[in-house]
Amino acid sequence: MTKVTPFLMFDSGLDAAIEFYVATFPDSRVIKMARAGNDGPVQSAEFVVGGQRFMAYAAGPYFKFSEAYSMFVDCADQAEVNKYWQALLDAGAKPTQCGWINDPWGLSWQIVPRRFMELIADKDPGKVKAVMDAMLKMQKLIIADLERAHSQA
Repeated sequence: MTKVTPFLMFDSGLDAAIEFYVATFPDSRVIKMARAGNDGPVQSAEFVVGGQRFMAYAAGPYFKFSEAYSMFVDCADQAEVNKYWQALLDAGAKPTQCGWINDPWGLSWQIVPRRFMELIADKDPGKVKAVMDAMLKMQKLIIADLERAHSQA
C-alpha cells in the first residue's frame, strides 16, 4: 500500500462501481473486497483504477460525493475522450459542463484531452482566454473546437 491512499465513501452500489471502473480504465484491478455476510453486498474494497490505488467503503447515505473531489482522466486524443465519455454515458453518467461527467454512483470525472492542457499553457493570455471561453460552452471537450478558438485568438 502507498503511504497516502484516497478513501471513497459510497452510498450504495460499491460493487457495481468498482466493476465498471476496473473494466473501463487500463491498469485497473481489484485487490480485495469484503462482503457483508456470505452473499451480501460489498462493504469495503481496495482496488486500482488507472494505476491509482483506492480504498472504498459502502457507508450508506451519510456522506455524499461532490465536485470538490473528482477523477481527472488524461486523454491522449479525441478518440480516447470519446471512448471514456461514451463508457460513462452508457453506465448512466450525467454530463455537466467543461468535460465533467458524474457517474451513477455520484463520483465526478473530468475527461480531459492532453491537448487542452497544452493550449491553456500558452504564454499568450488572449489565446488562453479564447480556449477557456470555448471550453466553458462545452460538455464533452472537443479538441478541434478548442484548437480553432486558440488559432483564431
